[in-house]
Amino acid sequence: MNERIASFRTNTRIIKKNSIINRENFAGYYGEVLKAGDGIVRLWGLPRAMSGEIVIFENGFAGMVLNLEKDQIATVLFEKDWTIGEGDLAIPTGKLAQVDCGDQLLGRVINGIGTPVDGYGLWDKKTMTSYLVERKAPGIIERQSVRESLLTGVKAIDALFPIGRGQRELIIGDRQTGKTAIAIDSIINQHKLATNNEQRMISIYVAIGQKKKHSCSISSNPKEKQCFFTYNCNRRYCF
Repeated sequence: MNERIASFRTNTRIIKKNSIINRENFAGYYGEVLKAGDGIVRLWGLPRAMSGEIVIFENGFAGMVLNLEKDQIATVLFEKDWTIGEGDLAIPTGKLAQVDCGDQLLGRVINGIGTPVDGYGLWDKKTMTSYLVERKAPGIIERQSVRESLLTGVKAIDALFPIGRGQRELIIGDRQTGKTAIAIDSIINQHKLATNNEQRMISIYVAIGQKKKHSCSISSNPKEKQCFFTYNCNRRYCF
């Protein structure tokens, strides 16, 4: 998706440089910014916009269409930019937002749009598969049933609460009570409890609404415990 966004940005900059981007050439096709703030941009126009479609603004930044309302469209920006203001134009790309998926993501730290933030560079896109961001989840019948127990490595939890692989378990508590610590310790303990590669479980930690600094600091603990496996291993963890 990053390559697509880059190509769209280049085309948009060329159009803007040549002063071709105007309301006459894009009549009935462009969108106009009504309001921008907190990473959300509300647009007027874009009659052919699709939910999940990538749009490019005049400054070359990209966003994704989320809400299709009667008289306006709400888009979310992929990057923080304060230069987008009322009256700016937005051009649809006709492409839905996609992210790369594959084994090379195991052991990597990425952001919400699939861009690596751990400093190890981009992966080989030839071995990856692109999936839509707004993809329908598998139904209950298609999913594998919970048939294997899961040990967190925390004796109090394992003794009181039986947990199965694939089961949803909610951790509730006030701030600074150790909710994240329980999740991280459980990920680290999976490496200690596994006796062979087949028993090792792939763990994924998703930080929603957290800063980049927070996510990178959390990933340092599993790396120090040597449970942050690389792509070359037979069976790996993904954090």
